[in-house]
Amino acid sequence: MEETPNLQIAADEAAGRPLHGESAYERLREEIRSGALKPGARLTETELAARLAVSRTPVREAIRRLEAEGLVDHQPRIGAVVRSMEYPEIMELYEMRTVLEGTAARLAARAASPMELEELRSINEDMAATRDPVVLVRLNRQFHARLLDAARNRFLVKSMAAVESALLILGPSAMERPDRAKAAVEEHRAVLAAMTARDGAAAEAAMREHMERAQLTRLRILRQGGEE
Repeated sequence: MEETPNLQIAADEAAGRPLHGESAYERLREEIRSGALKPGARLTETELAARLAVSRTPVREAIRRLEAEGLVDHQPRIGAVVRSMEYPEIMELYEMRTVLEGTAARLAARAASPMELEELRSINEDMAATRDPVVLVRLNRQFHARLLDAARNRFLVKSMAAVESALLILGPSAMERPDRAKAAVEEHRAVLAAMTARDGAAAEAAMREHMERAQLTRLRILRQGGEE
């Protein structure tokens, strides 16, 4: 569900077409996610408009949307900057993610259809079969998105969207690390085994462990980044 805008951006760039409206927003959002735009980076309308080959209006609208999502701050005498996240806030964010993902696994253990469980298994086995970090990140997102869909709770979906948006500030996914990707596949299998057994408590516990391990990897990445 996240691939379409990025594919359109790639098509526009390949064809030499300028970016407009939604594409400018998606491009800046992706640059924040990839780490190309790091926390604290200034977002100057003139510079961004020239780089993205658009007028200042869609850039201004994109910055406003990113600010509304909490990805950009407007600082006095500086202007728009990519938001930074301090250690306590990162911990709170992952704590909420752990609660929401764990709840999703518990609900999905009850509500997921056999076809949805098979689809989750298929995605996870595709993860096990690839070493391409870009593909791994995409498949991991698909796995968690499909599991969330299987939970059948629209309020949970909205809450997770807010958390996932905030996570973009932290930069590239830990799934780009081969050791983390291999461990994540095994952790997914534990979640799936509990879901297949229709054991909601076990599914939630397995997902919470998965999220806690992801958090430890993220903290390690951030610590190493601060040492460089």
